Parts: sequence; structure tokens; C-alpha cells
Amino acid sequence: MKLLKSITALAVTAMLAVVVTACAPTAKTEGTGGYIDDTVITTKVKAELLKDDNLKSREINVETFKGRVQLSGFVSTRAEAGRAVIITRGVKGVRSVENDISIK
Repeated sequence: MKLLKSITALAVTAMLAVVVTACAPTAKTEGTGGYIDDTVITTKVKAELLKDDNLKSREINVETFKGRVQLSGFVSTRAEAGRAVIITRGVKGVRSVENDISIK
């Protein structure tokens, strides 16, 4: 009976270790908490871009990975692309901005 309890405890511990390890971040993937943080940053950036009436923000795509925001899509002028970068840098949690916006 004591052996059965020990084996059960070991099995439960092993399963917990696997679950915790699966949620841990690596160099190319992020953990659950990081994913949620990046989703919040993406949402905040999109909201700030939508507030600017001079930007066609619906044509700007926003992706975030570990606080690094990538902007892509199309705008009419370089000034609009620069404005999108400035707005993005002003959002709390943004560590860096990669501007891949194309000019039509």
C-alpha cells in the first residue's frame, strides 16, 4: 500500500513537471503569461492607431512577440508610417518597434 502511494505521488509530480515545463518560455516561443501580455500590447497599439484620424489604421497590421511590435501593411505616405511608429512607441509595454509598413 505504501508503494502504491509512492508511485502515485511520483506520477502526479511528473505530470505537474511536464505541464509546467510545457508552459515555460523558450527563445522562440513564449509562455502563457507572455502571450497574454503581448496580446494586451497588440490591442493597445491597435486602439491607439484607430484613435488617429489621419491614419488608415485598418490597413496596418500589428504583431507582438515578447514586447517587440512589428508593424506591416500599407499607408499612403512616409509621414503616416512614421506617425504609426511614434504612436506605437508611446504604448506602455512596447520594447521596440519594427517598421515593415509599405508606401502605396
